[in-house]
Amino acid sequence: MNHLFGAAAVAALLVAGASGAHAQTASEAAWSGAYVGAYSGYSKRTKNNDETILFDTNLDGTYGDTVRTAAGANAFSPGFCDGDSFASTPGACAKDDPGFEFGARVGYDMQFGSLLVGALVEASRLDVDDHVTAFSTTPASYVMKRTLEYQGAVRARAGFVTGDTLIYGTGGAARGRIEHAYFSTNSVNSFPRSAKSWQNGWQVGGGLEHRFFRNVTFGAEYVYTQYDDADGFAVRSTGPAPATNPFILVNPAGTDFRRSQDKLKVHSLRLTTAYRF
Repeated sequence: MNHLFGAAAVAALLVAGASGAHAQTASEAAWSGAYVGAYSGYSKRTKNNDETILFDTNLDGTYGDTVRTAAGANAFSPGFCDGDSFASTPGACAKDDPGFEFGARVGYDMQFGSLLVGALVEASRLDVDDHVTAFSTTPASYVMKRTLEYQGAVRARAGFVTGDTLIYGTGGAARGRIEHAYFSTNSVNSFPRSAKSWQNGWQVGGGLEHRFFRNVTFGAEYVYTQYDDADGFAVRSTGPAPATNPFILVNPAGTDFRRSQDKLKVHSLRLTTAYRF
């Protein structure tokens, strides 16, 4: 996260320096027209400290069952953590670090006095991880991971122009490819390892651009993205396993796992540049 605030500070200093060194007339700073641009920065998912893994022991499609041992005890009584753990018992839980992001966009703006409205289309490459881990009494750990790898967005934007600087808000629709993976220290049961799916979502944010040259702008931008990952990924634990294995006590076909949080929420802070025609 320090990288994100550092990037924003650099952008602010650049804008302040350019304001004194490169003043232009209002006519030269007209923002109407098409542009192409690029951006890069860091993205991080929102913390889910209360997230758990849910279970469907009778495979009726309803999650929230308690996985019990042959003695009737809760097999996951050690609990859960909002992060990644390769240990079999609760302890240090590695939090998800910010991931990189870079992308390109095309757009069109129309300026009416000091007001601006426009629209843009963009595509990004990301690396945003979101882990949750469950711990069983075996002991063993069960990690569910999702990674936002690619996303596209179509957004409107509206803003206020003051000289060479544009301050704007933006919002619209997004669609992202999420890779789902599963890992466990349990070496007895069998589990699927990965799957990928495209999910729909939305974005909202804001930023600023400053015109350094007649056709070139630089800026900083914050975007919040949310995806509905409800149908993203479920894991079924299956044999071979002893008849007393908690995952097949209720239904011999196994037990389904899924995350308790359907929403994937991502914060992005970017540095932007654009060429205006």
